[in-house]
Order: sequence, then structure tokens, then C-alpha cells
Amino acid sequence: MKRINYLASFFFAAVILSSCGGLDKMKEEASNLQYNVTPKVLEMHGGKVKYEIKGDIPAEWFNKKAIVEFTPVYKYDGGEEILPSKTLQGESVEANNKAVAFETGGSIEFTGEFDYTEAMRMGELEMRGKATIKDKAIDLVSMKLADGIISTPLLVMVDPMPIAFKDNFKRIVAEEKEADIHYLIQRANIRNKELRSEDIVALKKFIKMANKEDNKKFKGIEISAYASPDGPEKLNTRLSEQRKKSADRYLAKVIGRTKVSKKDAKTLYNLKSTAEDWDGFKKLVEASSIADKDLILRVLSMYSDPVVREKEIKNISATYKTLADDILPQLRRSEIKVIVDKIGYTDEEISEMANNTPESLNLLELLHAAAIAQGLDAKATIYKKATMQFPKSFEAFNNYAYVNILMGNLADAKAALEKANELKEGDAIITNNLGVIALLEGDKETAQAKFLNATDAGNAVDYNLGIIKIMDGEYEAAVNYFQNHKTFNTALAMLLAGKNDSANKTIDVVEKDDAKNFYLKAVINARIGDETAILNNLKVAIEKDADLKQMAKTDLEFRNYFENETFKSIVE
Repeated sequence: MKRINYLASFFFAAVILSSCGGLDKMKEEASNLQYNVTPKVLEMHGGKVKYEIKGDIPAEWFNKKAIVEFTPVYKYDGGEEILPSKTLQGESVEANNKAVAFETGGSIEFTGEFDYTEAMRMGELEMRGKATIKDKAIDLVSMKLADGIISTPLLVMVDPMPIAFKDNFKRIVAEEKEADIHYLIQRANIRNKELRSEDIVALKKFIKMANKEDNKKFKGIEISAYASPDGPEKLNTRLSEQRKKSADRYLAKVIGRTKVSKKDAKTLYNLKSTAEDWDGFKKLVEASSIADKDLILRVLSMYSDPVVREKEIKNISATYKTLADDILPQLRRSEIKVIVDKIGYTDEEISEMANNTPESLNLLELLHAAAIAQGLDAKATIYKKATMQFPKSFEAFNNYAYVNILMGNLADAKAALEKANELKEGDAIITNNLGVIALLEGDKETAQAKFLNATDAGNAVDYNLGIIKIMDGEYEAAVNYFQNHKTFNTALAMLLAGKNDSANKTIDVVEKDDAKNFYLKAVINARIGDETAILNNLKVAIEKDADLKQMAKTDLEFRNYFENETFKSIVE
């Protein structure tokens, strides 16, 4: 019996030693496992870090009785991101994991993504393993797979473009008044009855005011005289000329020479006469309800000779009397149009009044004063006055918000925009600006919704949507949105979309001469492989902003130059 117990103990110990030996061997030879990571250096896009790991398990490594749990982990200062694991088993294990043959080895793959935080920028991806045989377990040696995360998309400038309503002030505004003088058949003299007509009285009043007010100047005077198309053409030619002259003499008396000299009259006056007003005749017939209207219009279309036209129309005897009574008298006339330029305040006058007597300015003048004011503070002050003086003006509230956005006063801008939206809900410009506020406050979803509802507001909206597309990792879409803009973000989007040469050309024409521009130039040239350009641009960037030194020192875009002596001298 004792012998049996001894044998049992011997076999039990052998099993234990065998298990431990198998695990130790796996640990010792774990370095033989090969891993390939895509991308070689992890990258952040749209706030996510995607990874693909393919592992090759060599022959005669995976113990037939072992179970191994493989776990990729991203370690960084202050924490670690444990990624989903996979479990494999030896060919003698009865479980539901993927089996790896001892003689041939096998493979393992991981695909996934994790959320990025800025603390993760410096770190490393490693593979951990835990091997188990029965109730014995051992941690395999962790293997480093990749260094850090490239986060170049975070260079995006979140500088959405607000939009102001255009300055619609015009210093010189043309005003005009029209009137008709009607004549009796075969007459060219002006009757007193005509001079008492409503339109002539209004014209005289208009001219009187133009003569009286210093800020008004005659711009143009047009007289067009006509004869009706009945009667001989020679007579009608004479009549239309006489009517033109009589209208001219009358107008000269009304206007006088106070503001119009003989010299000025030559350029102001435009006089013409039409012997037979067939066009006017046709329009009046078309607008009438007289009998045989269609027949008359057919005659006009069939015949171009005025004599034939008149003869054929007179043959429509029943209708001709109506024409003679109702249509033809309206054609015996002189049309008068007087155009006056109303000359407004100069910019200097408007600026002075906006600061001292804003109540004396109308809305357009006050908005213009703000538009031409020097400096954002001055603009904001005048726009504020406009909102108080014209509380129903959505333009004033929007433009006040516009300036406050540029000044970084988001609370004031938001309040003004909400008022503007109350006054004109759904306006594309106001909606865009509400989106600008949302994006600057970090509410990307609301901002995008606003921008998509504001596309009629112009190219600024495309720029704003392009920023969001960079943030979302949709770089081709961003490039499309930026096509009418040559900015830092345009070049960044091109770089991230793999258009290195286009990015390089674009950043070279960006007008802003700041540190971030030169830093992006260095990144672009790192991807192109132009060492001289990298070092030169990085040097300028750090000279302009010393805070970029630490960033460049650890930026994996420059990983191939970390040991370069010039690079080290720039970032140290």
C-alpha cells in the first residue's frame, strides 16, 4: 500500500514539475513572438486611436496544455488603457478558444480603437500575456509594440468665422419722380387742366424740394414725347417734336436756373420724340378688355407698315370708336422723369455724429459708422448704441455679436445673437454665428447643425464646417469645404488627407506670420523628408513661441530626427 502511495506522489510531482517547466519555457521564449502594428506609429483621428496588431506565434512555443490570454495595453504617464484581450489554447486543451498547434504555431490578430486624451501623446503600446496550465499561471514578459501617438490633427485652429451683415449705407441715393402731360388730338400746347393733375403737382413739389435742400442735386431729366399712331406720319412727327419742346419749356420754368445752369442742362437733359407710338398702343390694347382685341393684335403682328396698320384697324369700324375714345388719347403725351441725387453725410461727419449725437443718425448711417470705426472696441460701442436706438434691428444685434466674438466676449455675443434670432429667426447669417458660439464653447454637434442650416450665408460657413470635419477625422471632406480658403487649417487638412505637396504650397501663401504656421511647415516637410526645411521652420517657430519647444521635442512627426544634433540644439 505504501508503495502505491509513493508512486502516486511521484507522478503528481512529475505533473507539477512538467507544468511549471512548460510555463517557464513559454516565458523564456516569449520574445520569439513577432508582432506587426498598423500604423507603425499610432495616430489620433477624430478623437480616436485605431490600431491593428498581427502576431506570429512560432512553432513549438505554445504548450499543448496551455491557455494564454494576450492583452494589448497602451501605457502613458498617469495611466494605462487596457484594450480587449484574446485567449488562445493549446491543442490538448478542451475549451472554446482558438487552438494553436504545437508543431506549426499560429497567429493572433487585434483590431480596435480607443478614445484619445492629451496625456496619451507620450506612451507606448505593449503586449502582455498570461499563460496557464491547469491551476498554475505565469505572466509572460511584456513586449513593446509601438511608441506614442501622433496627434497632428489637434493642431487645428478652432477659429470659426462669424459673419456681419453688410454695410448697405450709400452716401448718394438717387430719387426720381415721373409725370405725364397729355395733349388734345393734333395739339402740342399744355392745358391748365393738365398742370393741375395729381402727378404734375407731385412733380412740382419734388422739384421744389430739390431746389430748396442743399444736399440734393439734379442728376438727370428725361422728356419723351409721343404722338398716337393715327393720322399722317409727317403730322405725327411734327406733333411729337412740338410736344417735346412744350414739355421742355414748362419744365425749365418749374426747375428754374437755381440749380441747373445752361451748361449743366446740356448733360442733364435727355429729350426724345416718337412720331407714332405703336409699342404703347400695343401695350394698352393688350391690357384692355375691348372687343376684337385679338384681331387688333393680329393686325399689328401681320403688318409692319404704319399706313397699312392704321387702315386695317380703322376697317374694324365698331372697335375703332372705342380705340379713338379710350386708347389713342393716352398716347398723345410727354413723359417726364426727374432724377435727383440725395447726398448724405461724409464718413467724417457720420463718425463724429456717431460719437456725439448718435440719435441724429438713421439706422443705415449708424451701422456704417460702426463699420468704418477703427478698432473693435470702437465698433462695439457704436453697434451697442445702434441696438439701443433701434431695438428692432436684427442687423444691429448680429453685428454687435460679431464684434464681441472677435473680441472673445462670448457671453455678450451670445446674448445679442439670441435677441437677433428673436427678431429674425432662421436667418442664415445669425444661424451661422450661433454655430460659431457653440463651437467655441465646445458643443461641436450643435455647431455643425447650425452651420448646415446656414449654408446660404456664404463661404464662411464652408470654412466652419471644414474645421468640424478635421475634428471628426474626415479630411477629404475638410479639404472640399476649404477650397475657397487659403488658411492654416486648409494646409492642415491637405496634410492629413495625404496631399503633402498641396499642403506645402498652401501654407506658403497663408498670410498669418505666426509660430504655428512655421511649426506646421516643419511637420509637412517632415512627411516630405526635407531635413533642411524641417530644421529651419522649426527654429523660426520656436523663436516665435518658446512653448513649442517641448511639443517638438516629443512630437513623433519628428521621430526620425530626435538624434539629429541640430534638431536637439533647437529643442533643448
